[in-house]
Amino acid sequence: QVQLEESGGGLVQAGGSLRLSCAASGRTSSFRAVALGWFRQAPGKEREFVAAINWNGGNTDYADDVKGRFTISRDDPKNTMYLQMNSLKPEDTAVYYCAADRTAFRPRCSTSRNDYTFWGQGTQVTVSS
Repeated sequence: QVQLEESGGGLVQAGGSLRLSCAASGRTSSFRAVALGWFRQAPGKEREFVAAINWNGGNTDYADDVKGRFTISRDDPKNTMYLQMNSLKPEDTAVYYCAADRTAFRPRCSTSRNDYTFWGQGTQVTVSS
């Protein structure tokens, strides 16, 4: 079992930056073998894919509306994943969740939330205009 905990959310003005962190605890050997993802959920909307990174960091994927602005990375010795968010927009306002893939050593990261089995509690990001 892997436990995930997000941090780094907050209130920022449009055009600003935030860096989210996702720290793993528990069975961290599993953390290092799976892809990791960030998803977000705005009020009244479904949870949507934001970014993902595969188990060895060699493959990443982004939602179209965050490409060029967000960067996902992982630091396995620290059991931590990050999401650097630049040029934030009010439409980025949401609760951001990190998640771990259910399948070890998947070559390419998945954008489907159904492929992720461990989830954090979420961190609120609010971007003011």
